[in-house]
Amino acid sequence: MFLDPLKATLFEVLVNRRSRRVGLGMSIPTGPFQYKSPHPPVPLTEDEEAALAFAACGVTGYALADLSYGAREGGTMLAGRLGRTVASPDAVNAVAVLVTNDRGTWLLKRPQDFAAAEFLELVSLARKGVLTELYQRSRIQLSNRRTAPPLDPGHNFSINRWSLYAPGTTYFLPIIETTALTINALLELFGEDMAVFLRDERAWFRPAGVDRFARSKGGHLHDAPRDLRSATIQMTESALLESMATEHGMVLQNLALMTEALGLGGFPNFARHEYSWFQAAGFRMQSMPASRYAGAPGFLSTLAGWFGKDPQIEYPVGLEKDNRPLLKPFCPPYYKSMEDAVLAFVETKFGVDGAYRGGTQQSTWRDAASCSTKIPAPSAATIQAAIAYCNYVHRRYGRFPAYTAPFRTIIGFQVCRVDVDFYDRFYEPEALPDSVRTCTERARRSP
Repeated sequence: MFLDPLKATLFEVLVNRRSRRVGLGMSIPTGPFQYKSPHPPVPLTEDEEAALAFAACGVTGYALADLSYGAREGGTMLAGRLGRTVASPDAVNAVAVLVTNDRGTWLLKRPQDFAAAEFLELVSLARKGVLTELYQRSRIQLSNRRTAPPLDPGHNFSINRWSLYAPGTTYFLPIIETTALTINALLELFGEDMAVFLRDERAWFRPAGVDRFARSKGGHLHDAPRDLRSATIQMTESALLESMATEHGMVLQNLALMTEALGLGGFPNFARHEYSWFQAAGFRMQSMPASRYAGAPGFLSTLAGWFGKDPQIEYPVGLEKDNRPLLKPFCPPYYKSMEDAVLAFVETKFGVDGAYRGGTQQSTWRDAASCSTKIPAPSAATIQAAIAYCNYVHRRYGRFPAYTAPFRTIIGFQVCRVDVDFYDRFYEPEALPDSVRTCTERARRSP
């Protein structure tokens, strides 16, 4: 029942890749494609899910980190050493993947979630193509049931309601952790080379906590408008969210390509909601008034509260199991303050075991120990500017970053076993390649 994806050529997969939504056991209630599948749903095998999980985020080895690491050359913006099947801005690996089906819900670990020795063992499994064992060792079970938000229009677009989370399907949800890449970028922006001055556009463009670092006050940040080195909180965070979305998109594309190679059906669908997916998955949640969540001025928040029009909005701050953090952002409540969070992040790069110190042993560099002594850490002024900015954002907006929660979802990907009869009834023969027909026929014949 398992088609070997290694036998499919990349060109074939690219040419045939389509979103195929109608699986065994599904129904389309009305319209020109009204249909009720005469077949029971057939779930994916563990081998198939393992191949999909590997495509989405499987570990593959060390990042090459082939950059210039001289003073003010920017090489140390790279935050990590560990690589997987999808590229990641600054090698932060900001995207985690949730897998859910009729049997349960699992979190797939990110590269940084493995111990060094375990990471190498898993890379060896990946290179040997032992994907099912890799899958079993890379996941943490969160629940013994399917996890999903409500299907009503308040949580999902109606376009996908008829098929979402149907029996027999497996759903992959990329989850973006926003704080690590944000802090990493700030350390570059506030460095002596770029020296960008950040302002708060929702506070009359006043300095976003970094006024004492302005050049006009003897600091190093370019606060003069003519320097064109100023930006706003929104400009900065929007650019970073777009960057994170590229990693998220690569996860989705790899899922689509592996789905095609396996002869399965699948499609990406909108999964953006402030809190419903996170509530369903058991994330640790916090809340604040809707006006503050939206960054409204204080007087508007007060008025909204007086008139009873300021409901509480929940948002995720972390994922835990048995009181052990699984997804932990660099912000409160996991750190006492944003200062502690920034210093903890700097430690991951330049601490004793950081990526640019003892952690260089986790690399393919021939002389890692010698290299680490030649790579400069950020200056004290750079770190203090990052702390001042992050403290300002958290104090003013009650969370970090300012415009989004520490975790967010955008698009998910549902995989099913295709109902060939539906496509034969309504579509020309070229709609289904032989691999899809073969996969479904094998599944229906199997006990």
